[in-house]
Amino acid sequence: MSTFQDLFLSATSQGLLWSLMAIGVYLTFRILDLADMTAEGSFPLGGAITAICLVKGVNPFVATIAAFGGGLIAGLVTGILNTKLRIPALLAGIITMTGLYSITSRVMGNAANVSLLGKATIFTSMQDWGLSHNNAVIVMGLIISLLVIILLDVFFKTEIGLAMRATGDNPQMSAANGIKTEQMKILGFMISNGCIALSGALLAQNNGFADLNSGVGTLVIGLASIIIAEVLVRNLSIGKRLLTLIVGAIIYRLILALVFQMNVEPSDSKLASALVLVVCLALPNFHLTGKKKGETNNDASIKN
Repeated sequence: MSTFQDLFLSATSQGLLWSLMAIGVYLTFRILDLADMTAEGSFPLGGAITAICLVKGVNPFVATIAAFGGGLIAGLVTGILNTKLRIPALLAGIITMTGLYSITSRVMGNAANVSLLGKATIFTSMQDWGLSHNNAVIVMGLIISLLVIILLDVFFKTEIGLAMRATGDNPQMSAANGIKTEQMKILGFMISNGCIALSGALLAQNNGFADLNSGVGTLVIGLASIIIAEVLVRNLSIGKRLLTLIVGAIIYRLILALVFQMNVEPSDSKLASALVLVVCLALPNFHLTGKKKGETNNDASIKN
């Protein structure tokens, strides 16, 4: 029983931090209805910026905000490539992701990883109150995740937020009604990658190091969390849907933890993750009937 409790606590703490990645992926994948590969570049960028700032003695909270800013810039680049240079979103994301590899390497001083051993993080402040590491991560992760969700929920109820959702739902109709769809897409890319970089920053502080190759496969985690959340509950408002992404991320991490308990070789971890994703993607075929007639991409997963 204690082993399962340890697994559950670990999955919860990790899931809360990964949920920000899921939220970022959700914004482009569902809200804008675009495939964005920038995630696998902005995630390690966020970790690298935070790690370097912490090594230089910057306040952990300031370092985390700086990582979010780095993600915003990464999203801006992808948005400009997509909207101004007319490069397809998927290819624009791949181009940005490729370029970010070199930029992240430069940020880390051309090192493969940066250790945070002995450095103060946003989690050590919670541990000073007597909390264990996992509990500190859970408390801080929950606070940050809920704060991001509340801000996004408020944002998507504003005129700009509604315009962004309309752009993803029907860009042609939105443009015909005077919505500046290009600006909405750029803003969406920025917010999405800002959340993803924030996730990378938090996970780097939790793991105790930033790694240049930490972005490989991160998009899989975001997509799996989204699919699990949508399988669990359909037809939710935007705020409630974002909350279910936290649950989806925790369940995905718990499934992986249980799989790795089966003596899976470290070299097979990516294969195990891929198989879990296949199962998650297949679940809607058994539990969901698909979109109703006349229902749009956003309507299939969001109801107001």
